[in-house]
Amino acid sequence: MKIAMGITVFATVAATLVFGTAASAQAFMQQAGRTSQPVGHYEFCQQRASECTATPGAKRPVELSRELWAQIIAVNNAVNGAVAPRTDMEIWGVEERWSYPVKGMGDCEDYALEKRRLLNERGVPLGNLMVTVVRQPNGDGHAVLTVRTSLGDFILDNLEPRVLPWHETEYQYLKRQSTEHAGVWVAIEDDRNILVGSVR
Repeated sequence: MKIAMGITVFATVAATLVFGTAASAQAFMQQAGRTSQPVGHYEFCQQRASECTATPGAKRPVELSRELWAQIIAVNNAVNGAVAPRTDMEIWGVEERWSYPVKGMGDCEDYALEKRRLLNERGVPLGNLMVTVVRQPNGDGHAVLTVRTSLGDFILDNLEPRVLPWHETEYQYLKRQSTEHAGVWVAIEDDRNILVGSVR
């Protein structure tokens, strides 16, 4: 089932690869100026300073090949399947704590950080792997991983089994890590007219 969904989403991507069509402007999020760093990420950086530094080697989006797409799907499926959703209060006894999954448990930021780590190990520059803060249709905050590719920005999410182009999700995008520095956050200009339930 997960493989089938990955193939379905890749159909459009594959067509672009085959015909050499450039990605549309909507395929990429529009970044605004620098904004506040989430408190949880700030504390994460205090513990893991080496993961919150400048991110050289990502001056341009990573080339999206069929091989990379397969790796993205595999990592998303593996982490979603291996990690059980738990709140920080259940795991740590605090309201907010960003970390990697612990004993097979984690919340949304933990899923995103683990996917970021695994894709970086597979050769994707950290500047193309940004933890991103969004607002769900019900108003709740949420974190996902954005992968910046030559064919647009794609979202890896623990609440959605498919890897989708960012503009095909129901979220309102608020901010994400900078492509140039993992410890810096930038605002996202998301002016889409989002209709709840519009995503297949």
